[in-house]
Amino acid sequence: MNLKKLSAALVFMCVAHIAFAQNPNFGGPKKGSALGFSVNGVDFSASLLKIGKVDPGFSLMYWKGIAPHLDFSVRYNGLFTDYAKKVGALNSYTNEFEVSLHPMLLTDNHLLNLFVSGGLGIGSYGKNVWAGYAPLGGGLQLNMYGEGYLFLQANYRVSLDSKKLDNNMFYSLGFTQTISATKAKEKALPPPPVVIVTDRDNDGVPDSTDACPDVPGTIALKGCPDTDGDGIADKDDKCPTVAGIAKYQGCPIPDTDGDGINDEQDKCPTVAGVARYQGCPIPDTDGDGVNDEVDKCPTEAGPASNFGCPVIATEIINKINMSAKNLFFATGSAKLLAKSNASLNNVVAILKANPTYKVDIAGHTDNTGKAEKNQLLSEARANSVKAYLVSKGVDEARLIAAGFGVDKPLADNKTAAGRAKNRRVEMVVRNF
Repeated sequence: MNLKKLSAALVFMCVAHIAFAQNPNFGGPKKGSALGFSVNGVDFSASLLKIGKVDPGFSLMYWKGIAPHLDFSVRYNGLFTDYAKKVGALNSYTNEFEVSLHPMLLTDNHLLNLFVSGGLGIGSYGKNVWAGYAPLGGGLQLNMYGEGYLFLQANYRVSLDSKKLDNNMFYSLGFTQTISATKAKEKALPPPPVVIVTDRDNDGVPDSTDACPDVPGTIALKGCPDTDGDGIADKDDKCPTVAGIAKYQGCPIPDTDGDGINDEQDKCPTVAGVARYQGCPIPDTDGDGVNDEVDKCPTEAGPASNFGCPVIATEIINKINMSAKNLFFATGSAKLLAKSNASLNNVVAILKANPTYKVDIAGHTDNTGKAEKNQLLSEARANSVKAYLVSKGVDEARLIAAGFGVDKPLADNKTAAGRAKNRRVEMVVRNF
């Protein structure tokens, strides 16, 4: 390294820094406590003018300002080196501990600062070989706005035991993070001029800015009261005792039809309705007095007793019932006998002539035999009737078949006549 060039560079930086006046943004004039880390190089050739073999290392550092122009530091150095002056003292890693004082050219509230260093240290330079040294040198400090500092250092370390340690050069580039900062002193400002303020209603709003100077109010409303607390001053509120909104001059959003849905969301603001229809009444498309939500025929008028569907003619109901009474099955079987076809064909004709009609088919048995078997037989017979109607072109979706076994007798199963009545298939026509 060319010492003259290094010296010239440091002098140039120092002169350039004079242009920077002290700045409160860089912290106080004295450094607070700081912890840091550095990368190091040590040259045991002990020459001030020539760099020899430089061994790498690192430091853990603690810095603190003890006066505006004086810092104190403690550092641990770890050095990766095979240096050992004492014969036989094998070495691959060196531990060093040192304390130093650092007089500074300027106080700490500057961007750049030059300092010199002097202190005492001790290190291990081989197994059980400890030697002291005195680090003497200097460096340059860069202030990171009081949050931390960058340090560039060079020390000539004078051995205190020439038998164990040679004089050596130490180079370091490090950073510290402030953990306890000192603040820059702020220049005291002159006291503000005394201003006499009047407030006739004692509401904390000066008369000069109080829109209601004789009535206590709130600061937010320029000294005016707000009785209903809706954020609109009473003087501008058409409903001063009922909370409202500015759009309606302090009154609530109106609900003209009184259905609990305000006019802004009500699609039928003059007719009472329900929320799910945006304030309109539940619709009744066919006008039969049964609203669409319960009307099973919303496009065909019918009475409420028939779920809003048209009433099926008695003649048709009777024809269906008569057809059901003339259905015949093989004994103990779900097989329809041919003499049932005419009755079922009448039902097919009615369903084709009236495409909105549906039929519920219910199978029943007497109590002869096991209940489980009767249940299955009643279901099978109902499904046989359904299958016949489907085979004749009736949409399966219009037919529901179910078996009830012995559960719904019409007559007493103790007599043959009663059991005959109970063995039946019923058909109920509906249009919903």
